[in-house]
Amino acid sequence: MTLSALESLTRLLEPWAARYGDSAVLATVVTAVHLAGMLVAGGLAIAADRATLRAGAGGGMADPARARLLEELSAAHRPVLAGLAVTAVSGLLLLAADLETYLASPVYWVKMGLVVLLLANGALLARTERALAMPELDAGAAAASWRRLRRSAHASRLLWLLILFAGVALVNVA
Repeated sequence: MTLSALESLTRLLEPWAARYGDSAVLATVVTAVHLAGMLVAGGLAIAADRATLRAGAGGGMADPARARLLEELSAAHRPVLAGLAVTAVSGLLLLAADLETYLASPVYWVKMGLVVLLLANGALLARTERALAMPELDAGAAAASWRRLRRSAHASRLLWLLILFAGVALVNVA
């Protein structure tokens, strides 16, 4: 983003930044909504990751726990995505309140990079779940898919925690 584009965008967002900066209530609500979205999305995702790691550790292809897990994972996607959407909208409001500070912060860009990795991992996880639900999947491909699902669950747990850490660091160093 060029300096003049950043300056123009900053000027455009000045009314919001002023209102946000002048209102402890507004700042509290936006921050709380941001954290609530993270809590809902991350909490559900980490719980699903835990279930994945438990069910993925044992049992064969006919294991009913694995079939139930795939159903539960599928059902978890909508509320996780809703929580992420709330987090994204509130995050944009937080960004708009102090655009120049956040865009200049390396911590902000690390956090955004982690969010991109989380989304890519979530897409891989969803694709792997769909593959595992296919009845024609042979035993070798299924075993490889379960290993990929477990790796994705480990990555998800780590990424959620790193994003949380980066968010706290961002507030403290920005």
